[in-house]
Amino acid sequence: MFRQVCCECANHKLLKFCLPAVIFFLSGSLSAQYVNVVIDSISGPNETAVFINPKNPDQLLGGANLRSTYMSNDGGYTWDRKAMSSQYNVWGDPCVVIDTLGYYYYFHLSWPQSGAFIDRIVCQRSIDKGQTWNTGYGIGLDGSKAQDKEWACVNPYNNDIYVTWTQFDVYGSANPNDSSIIRFSKSTDRGINWSEPVRLSEKAGDCVDDDNTVEGAVPCVGPEGQIYVSWAGPLGITFDRSTDGGETWLDHDIFVTGFPGGWNYEIPGISRCNGLPVTCCDLSNSPYRGTIYINWTDQRNGSDDTDVWIVKSTDGGNTWSPPIRVNDDLPGRQQFFTWMAVDQVNGNLWFVFYDRRSYDDTRTDVYLAVSTDGGTSFRNFKVSESPFTPNANIFFGDYNGISVHNNMVRPIWTRLIQNNLSILTAIVDTVYTGLTPVDHAPFSVETSYPNPFDESTYFSFKVREPASVNLDVYDIFGRTVARIIENEVLQPGKYTRRFDPAAYNLSSGVYYFNLHSKGQNKYRKIVFQK
Repeated sequence: MFRQVCCECANHKLLKFCLPAVIFFLSGSLSAQYVNVVIDSISGPNETAVFINPKNPDQLLGGANLRSTYMSNDGGYTWDRKAMSSQYNVWGDPCVVIDTLGYYYYFHLSWPQSGAFIDRIVCQRSIDKGQTWNTGYGIGLDGSKAQDKEWACVNPYNNDIYVTWTQFDVYGSANPNDSSIIRFSKSTDRGINWSEPVRLSEKAGDCVDDDNTVEGAVPCVGPEGQIYVSWAGPLGITFDRSTDGGETWLDHDIFVTGFPGGWNYEIPGISRCNGLPVTCCDLSNSPYRGTIYINWTDQRNGSDDTDVWIVKSTDGGNTWSPPIRVNDDLPGRQQFFTWMAVDQVNGNLWFVFYDRRSYDDTRTDVYLAVSTDGGTSFRNFKVSESPFTPNANIFFGDYNGISVHNNMVRPIWTRLIQNNLSILTAIVDTVYTGLTPVDHAPFSVETSYPNPFDESTYFSFKVREPASVNLDVYDIFGRTVARIIENEVLQPGKYTRRFDPAAYNLSSGVYYFNLHSKGQNKYRKIVFQK
């Protein structure tokens, strides 16, 4: 969505953020359960997106305003940054996806030198894991009309790519003759050529970028290749679908639910806030396969009690459940900027959102919620290591993001410290969530015990197949401070190794076990307190 954004870092080189820069322990971190990793704190980033490669979950792709992509090859512990450029310029609203061939895609708005402001959506592709990108392909050019707030998804069955967005006749116009509509386009050749856009929204919205504007179109794919999408606007939340790859759509859109108070609302300390919907579908072999979910936030319970909601459909979107509340706190606190993902291995639902349940002011935490029963019940837990206080004079973007694969969960969010923006992720894995993964790695790890510890601790792991194993200990600067196992061939079974910091003359602090075998790494945070 068009907005004023922070100035971009002038350095357009590929920057490497190593452990000294990315593992950032905030106040109170000794008691935090989840490692927080700073992805970027130098380019004024906001408005975040993230995607785990399901074929290789160690590979992650991220994006942020104004023109940043981020690549991780170790499950999100370290990141490379690329300042993006394209033949149509790069102007925010980042969306990132990875197809089943391992191609990376970065979608954004445009401001071409020879065209109108945000006159098209742009798709850029990388075939080398984000090291180089093409100059971009334009989508949806329609004279000088504004093409805004895009989102994309990949059909995992054939790698077709689907994009939906809002077209404004004139962005920001209050003229009743100007309107906004939802549009759709697809690519069947890996993001190079795009179909002629079609209109999805039966009822148009206005152009003032407010409650009666149609926005928030996020597409997803069904188990038989259906395309599902919903959006918010003057009717509330509305749904459409295609069962033939986007060639035809419903004659009449389906009303899902009302949007009490509208999708554009006020949150203290945030320059602007929206509750626009996110649409997902379960493609796993869980009992909930085929269920469609829509996630959003609204203020139906009052301006001081913003809540996170979902509805679900088990009949292809024909009928919908009543709204179900995701946040499990008592009434009277703010939860906002939600995003949702479905774990396509097991059907679990995951949500990320800002949360103020613990405070009477604008201090803000980041929470996750998970449902393992198809959206019937939810467990909420905090993942940020400490709260932050936003500033209404500093733009925070319009959304955060989350990606999940086989109980590996990577949220991404914007944070403000001393008026400096940064974006973070949290390392949320099976050992923390208590959920059982379908794990094909040659080993699995358990929690260290005791932790924190004052003398020694024990690290346990299981080897599933004969493998050459390394077990190292890192400090917070990424330096190897101890090598416990070095290229030792271990047979299947359970192993426990003792770690005594005194033997290595280590001082109190935070360290990491790193178990490495066959190109895979597993990290565990430990705290040594003399």
